[in-house]
Amino acid sequence: MGELKKEITLISGIGQLSTTLLGTGLFMVPAIAAGIAGHLSLWAWGLLFIAICPIALTFAQLGKRYPSAGGTAYFVRQAFDKRLEKSVAWLFVSVIPVGVPAAIALAAGFLQQLLPDAANSAILAQVITVVLLMVVNLAGTKSSGRLQTVIALSVFALVAAFWWKSDVSTQDISMPVLHSESVWAIGAALGVMFWCFVGIEAFAHMGEEFKNPQRDFPIAILVGSFIAGATYWACSVVILKLGAYGSPEFESTSIPWISEQLFGNQFKVLISLLGFAACFASVNLYTQSLARMVWAQAREYRPTSPLARISIKGVPANATLVIGGVLVISCVVGEFSGLDLEFFLKLANSVFVLIYLLAMLSAYKLLTGVGKVLAGIALILCTIVFICLGWAMLYALTILALFSIPWVKLRPIKQPKPE
Repeated sequence: MGELKKEITLISGIGQLSTTLLGTGLFMVPAIAAGIAGHLSLWAWGLLFIAICPIALTFAQLGKRYPSAGGTAYFVRQAFDKRLEKSVAWLFVSVIPVGVPAAIALAAGFLQQLLPDAANSAILAQVITVVLLMVVNLAGTKSSGRLQTVIALSVFALVAAFWWKSDVSTQDISMPVLHSESVWAIGAALGVMFWCFVGIEAFAHMGEEFKNPQRDFPIAILVGSFIAGATYWACSVVILKLGAYGSPEFESTSIPWISEQLFGNQFKVLISLLGFAACFASVNLYTQSLARMVWAQAREYRPTSPLARISIKGVPANATLVIGGVLVISCVVGEFSGLDLEFFLKLANSVFVLIYLLAMLSAYKLLTGVGKVLAGIALILCTIVFICLGWAMLYALTILALFSIPWVKLRPIKQPKPE
């Protein structure tokens, strides 16, 4: 059966988390949030970052004490029971049909601009993206970590160039005046913006592969979250200054449009390449975490199955290939169903916020002292964000309820045939 290789260092861990948190979110969420709340979105970013701090600290404590490829499902098992562990595992998988197609479609949109006219097809670009994901994942976490660190540095350089070229002033970063109706606009924006900090729970699946999880895993979560939060806020300031929001086109093209306005067409290929790389990095960690979650469940309940095997590079190869096949099917279905980014984001967010909520509930039971207090605060904050999602939270609650029902016990017991 084998064990996962411990190849993740502190630097590569920070690089993996920061690119995952930025990834697809940077290229669509700031513009969507600005379209919902306008300049009030600056307040929403500040509130979200304050809210994510206790959540990140709690995940850091859980990962430090319980490093496992099972991630949140493993935390839930330690706090409650195996039945709820399986429900959380399936809840995590349920994000594939609503969240992953949107993320891969966004990445493939950048890749399409780099393909020759003969191969310029949306579905082909998505399939190529999935194939590249499989190649990177099967190469091992060490290679993946190095790649994502380079991508993270490139994204930071891009946002810094935007600030420099757009000549951001103190007036651009001043917070707007709040009024009675601000609460609803900020709450609606938060329901979408939580996507930007979705990734911490996926990163928890990588704890078992850190060289020194007790020391490096918490630092990687805290530093990675801070870097991502600062980058999102800085990007939002530029989007608001240049007015790159307020229409459906800007939901996925705000960054390329800003680049064209500030630098002209000569950087179009570079922006497309960087956009694809950033979106690819985000989906990459989710592919890794999904494969490791499937492998962890197989290791626990089906230790002799092919899904429980480890390749010579120390990665769950069979589980990765299964996830790749599911991704291709999801992309095809998503392409022909027509994607509404905001709609799919809300459904995916409902799953992730519920996973966060269950993780914080587990932490409140498992941790003591200051850790327990932080978990309690994080639990309240996750509940508030979950309520802000409105109707979308019904998707996650329905999935959890379906997989929490003991279907085996509901089957009629076969009576032995009379001789």
